[in-house]
Amino acid sequence: MLLNAENLFVLYDQNHPKDLTKLEEAQWQKLSTSIYENKPLHKVLELKKMIQSINPDILMLCEVGGPESLANFNQDFLQGQYSSALIEGNSNRSIDIGFLVRKNLPFYFDLQSNKNRPIHFNYGGENSPSLKFSRDVAELKLFRGHQEDPFLILLLAHLKSHLDPEKVDPQGTHRRQAELKTLLEIHRELRSHYPKTPQIVAGDFNGNASRSQTDEEFKDIYLQTQLEDVLEVSQVKPENRWTFCQVRAGGGRSEGKQLDYVFLTPELHPHVVNQKTEVHRYRDEFGFEKDWPVTLDAKLALPSDHYPLIFELDKLPVW
Repeated sequence: MLLNAENLFVLYDQNHPKDLTKLEEAQWQKLSTSIYENKPLHKVLELKKMIQSINPDILMLCEVGGPESLANFNQDFLQGQYSSALIEGNSNRSIDIGFLVRKNLPFYFDLQSNKNRPIHFNYGGENSPSLKFSRDVAELKLFRGHQEDPFLILLLAHLKSHLDPEKVDPQGTHRRQAELKTLLEIHRELRSHYPKTPQIVAGDFNGNASRSQTDEEFKDIYLQTQLEDVLEVSQVKPENRWTFCQVRAGGGRSEGKQLDYVFLTPELHPHVVNQKTEVHRYRDEFGFEKDWPVTLDAKLALPSDHYPLIFELDKLPVW
């Protein structure tokens, strides 16, 4: 599962009851004195319910409030069923990217960060130092028997948003393009070093990285690599691929956009289970899909402003 969990802060400064579900929202917020508010409890509980209903082996998560939040979410809401893997990145909002990997699977993993890697871009001219990723690109390598030879590599990114408070990069396009180019460099380097190891390149790309009407900053995906969106591989209908709903001012109008992507190298394509690949829609207490949000209030009521993308790989070669 890939999910931008939208400000998943789960922090405590004091002892807390074992059953957090009984707390009122004010009590929940008082558990932490951090400058970052905990994610509303009802939203955390909805994320828990959704994750448990899908029951993924690996979760790739964006917008997690650091290693402590990820560990607390796993332990207190997912019954500690996963191992958490997160290295703090460069975010000025303390929203990181991380993984939850189910315990007792027949493999082990290694996590590396690229947060200190230059992206060969700056706002100050040739003599200014290069910027780094606005968040990070995290490498998760899965191993079974060969310690130096992973059977699968996952790259997880959260590329530059459209925010431009300094008014130096409209829509954040140039920095996002530089981050994308550096992400692809990492992909190609790993491809060269581990030529037989398939890769998953995933994350919140903050733009249209699909094959249709591709934003300019993402065109190198198709010009320089063989990566393909898992939703394209599974031939999910374009109208069902949106992972984010943009609500227009005035209410009553909204637009679905795909911002979240799982790209696969070609050798993974035959292993994709098409009928189990989808953008999952949040459900109400009766199990019915919640309506498409057309107002800001409806959108704010969702567990996250992004929807999870889920997929399954069957009979993946493991060595």
